[in-house]
Amino acid sequence: MNTFRGSDGRHLEMTNGGTAVFVDVLVLAVSALAREPWHFRFAALLTLQDQNVMGRGVVGFGLAELDWGDTQQERAAAKDFLLRVLDLALSRHRWDELTYEPPRAEGYLRTYRAMVEAFDPETAGAETVVRTAGGRGGLPGPDEAAMASCTAHRVLDALPFWEGCVFCTGGVSATSGGPAR
Repeated sequence: MNTFRGSDGRHLEMTNGGTAVFVDVLVLAVSALAREPWHFRFAALLTLQDQNVMGRGVVGFGLAELDWGDTQQERAAAKDFLLRVLDLALSRHRWDELTYEPPRAEGYLRTYRAMVEAFDPETAGAETVVRTAGGRGGLPGPDEAAMASCTAHRVLDALPFWEGCVFCTGGVSATSGGPAR
């Protein structure tokens, strides 16, 4: 089981398959909306939830672990971005391009959105950690942001961690019949 934690004991626990679906639909949405450095750092965190690379049952993160920013304005903007990503994913953005019907994705997204909505980044300061390539948890640093785009799948890539997006590592071809790269 993979766990994504909120505050006050709230969490979203998913099977490996459920986590893969959750990450897929979030990557589609975050790739469409990312414009600022924090957005690309969050996108990198999503790429690190790729179980095809990281291993099954070992992904997940807590909202309190993220570097939400130094000012109240930065923290509010980061939370707003994450809510917009979840809303876009809930609108089924690009789901028609998936090679499967995403089971339970809407329920996962609604649960996670409620967790993010209830979360107060102002209280996370003491638990905030900046993730590095060798660590686990929080947000990747600015030099590890997901800035590259997978041309085959039109989503943010996992560089600098590894070549390929969550769809490439999962063996999803941009057309059909195998990995895109």
